[in-house]
Amino acid sequence: MASKQKKLTEDQAQLIARALADPRRYQILKYLGDQDQASAACGSILACAGITPPTLSHHMKELETAGLVEATRKGKYVSYLLRRDVLEAFLERLKSDLV
Repeated sequence: MASKQKKLTEDQAQLIARALADPRRYQILKYLGDQDQASAACGSILACAGITPPTLSHHMKELETAGLVEATRKGKYVSYLLRRDVLEAFLERLKSDLV
């Protein structure tokens, strides 16, 4: 059974483009993409990005607002999962808008 392709609005696509424009956020997404469908804890993302906790919090909030990551909170701990469906929808939107 074919899965329904997620469609993005113009505003969603622009929000994602702005989120991806930052080199740190791009680096974080690459790290999350390497996790093979598993979520990553904040501590491991922090170690990968080499930034302070408040800076990481800011970047993760931007990625979450753009819909590129999904946060799971367990007590005071947060882990993040790359929303591959949103990323694929963004790439499809780019292709249809620019080609």
